[in-house]
Amino acid sequence: MNLPSGKILITGARGMVGSALARRLAAGGYTQVLTPGRAELDLLDQRAVHAYLAEHRPDYLFIAAAKVGGIQANNQYRADFLYQNLLIEANLIHGAHLAGVQRLMFLGSSCIYPRDCPQPIREEDLLTGPLEPTNEPYAIAKIAGIKLCESYNRQYGRQYVSVMPTNLYGPNDNYDLANSHVLPALLRKAHDAKLRGDATYTVWGSGTPMREFLYVDDLADACVHLMQTGYDGPLVNIGTGEDVTIRELAQTVMDVVGFAGDIVFDASKPDGTPRKLLDVSRLKALGWTARTDLKTGIRLAYEAAPFYVDAAEAAAAASRPAYIEP
Repeated sequence: MNLPSGKILITGARGMVGSALARRLAAGGYTQVLTPGRAELDLLDQRAVHAYLAEHRPDYLFIAAAKVGGIQANNQYRADFLYQNLLIEANLIHGAHLAGVQRLMFLGSSCIYPRDCPQPIREEDLLTGPLEPTNEPYAIAKIAGIKLCESYNRQYGRQYVSVMPTNLYGPNDNYDLANSHVLPALLRKAHDAKLRGDATYTVWGSGTPMREFLYVDDLADACVHLMQTGYDGPLVNIGTGEDVTIRELAQTVMDVVGFAGDIVFDASKPDGTPRKLLDVSRLKALGWTARTDLKTGIRLAYEAAPFYVDAAEAAAAASRPAYIEP
């Protein structure tokens, strides 16, 4: 297939991952990219999804749409996370098959792996132990999506690939403290604490768990790389291969934001999985390596956040006299 002239559908294109994919494809010269929003296509409506795919018949489909959230949201809305994610992926994968879509990429999450997995986590570690209880429903839904892709490949000869990104961050992230992931939550907390002049800011848990973080535009580049090279093999981890403690992450966020106070850890809140580092040797063997270091990525994410105000611009605005009506 001549990929730049092919038709590509991105579901979830308004979200952090989908919008990064759209940016990467545009930069690569892809002009036939479909990015329907929720008003145009309700992914929970099977008939609507199947009709859309039958009408547009994309050459390639990226499934970046999902119901997502941090520890608190995953734990509180367990039925919603399981039901809605199962429905979205089933509608899209089966609908793609019915429409004759031969190539598809399903984006999952590293939470699919067992809670106490050997580190770094290999793709072969899937289904080798119990999941982390706080996000088990979401993980089960994503595992089902992987198995759906594998099953359509085996039964019908499709080329439906699954990729498992590590923890993501970047432009269009969710900064709602009630349901955001750890890095955007820390950015928002540190920013707000700085504006209020607080002496401290609070971080959930003990600060000892270790996490790996990938800038979302790097993820998009990896996905497009796999698409362009025609990869149609088994599950692929996408990450940096490096991790940090939550304490180290919180300190880096403070440095980027410019908050000079202290960190307070709330040990009454859950830590989640003790460590989650992906083995990315399969991805490296396929010719791709992450480019954006953590501090640079956090700075880019912060400057793209809806609440960010450039320090020099803010100082200039504060020094200007108020306008008074004559």
